[in-house]
Amino acid sequence: MAAHYLKKATRTPETGEDETRDIVERMLREIRAGGEDAVRAYSARLDQWTGEILVTPDVVAQRTASLPGTVKDDIRFAHDQVFRFAQRQRESLHEFETELHPGLLCGQKLIPVNAAGCYVPGGRYAHIASAYMSIATARAAGVPFVIACSPSHKGGGIHPVVLYAMSVAKPDVIMTLGGVQAIATLAYGLFTGKAADVIAGPGNKFVAEAKRILFGQVGIDVFAGPSEILVIADDSADPLLVASDLVGQAEHGVESPAWLITTSEALAHRVMDEVPRLIAALPADASAAAGAAWRDYGEVAVVPDREAAAALSDDYAPEHLEVHARDLDWWLGRLSAYGSLFLGEETTVAYGDKTSGPNHILPTRKAARYSGGLSVGKFMKTVTYQRMSRDATRRIAEVTARISRLEGMEAHARTADDRLGKYFPQERFTTKA
Repeated sequence: MAAHYLKKATRTPETGEDETRDIVERMLREIRAGGEDAVRAYSARLDQWTGEILVTPDVVAQRTASLPGTVKDDIRFAHDQVFRFAQRQRESLHEFETELHPGLLCGQKLIPVNAAGCYVPGGRYAHIASAYMSIATARAAGVPFVIACSPSHKGGGIHPVVLYAMSVAKPDVIMTLGGVQAIATLAYGLFTGKAADVIAGPGNKFVAEAKRILFGQVGIDVFAGPSEILVIADDSADPLLVASDLVGQAEHGVESPAWLITTSEALAHRVMDEVPRLIAALPADASAAAGAAWRDYGEVAVVPDREAAAALSDDYAPEHLEVHARDLDWWLGRLSAYGSLFLGEETTVAYGDKTSGPNHILPTRKAARYSGGLSVGKFMKTVTYQRMSRDATRRIAEVTARISRLEGMEAHARTADDRLGKYFPQERFTTKA
């Protein structure tokens, strides 16, 4: 039995993407040609910022001095959670060396990139958590030079609480820059003279498109679009908590999908009754954003059993996946495509977004089929090396020469022949298949 949809989205993530791509490509061309002057012009036009791009330590201290102690304590606590989790990720990665054939040693090294660019979004909200999610993870990976950017808030510079969160994570450089111009600045090394090797951090569709276009010239964390949530629920779930969590993510913006898959049609109807009430109770801006997101992108599907729910969820491959159902270990073992998984009603996406420890920079638009979220591994290169004794070349060189000639690559084969001739001039080898 196929899923039965009680609510279907009327828009998709692809809606309007051609126009977005055209705008971003034009901006990148202009910034490539105009350099820092073009960046300043875009910053003035789009963010109403005409001040200094580089933020000095004195400015950080001045603009964050009046923040309440409780605010600073909360930010430090959340930062430490994220940093400690990233450190454990780093500890789980290992270098090794192994002897694959007598005399042939092969190994793996983990090398941090030389420079990381961390983008912290602005817009309607003060995205405090996004600051330490990217910067702290780069630091835990051992990146020696970290550049952080965030847009001016209402023309007055980086929001003080965001600036404090950035400073706690200890980047080497902070810049007052947002949008496409920030991503271009990080990629081209403007204002610092150091181009980022990897750019990380969430942003709007223009930021995401800029990262997508520049991928290859720089590494990026994930292909990301508007935030997503999918909740799987059975008849044991609390419909109010399910509805609350759906609305909590729809608040991100008018293009943020919120999806429900359930084995209980009765629960589905109760959730659909609760969602509009919860949206209406939000402050005006959040209510407008969540209302549009639910109207245009929300979906509710009823399925016959948990296996069908898991299969449909894997097809969605959501950024955030919550499970409000019995037998959580079964779901942990069965589900395979998600950015981050939240098991049981006791946890919620908001915990992961802000405080609990795992990173909130996650793949969207089905990218969770092949990619995880931001981790220390995104800021590190897994490289290999090999060394061997002359005696080991007997077997390796013979096989290499024969395979190379089967491929028609004579010069490759001769690099093996020449070593056999040098090391073992009195011996005969079979170097043709």
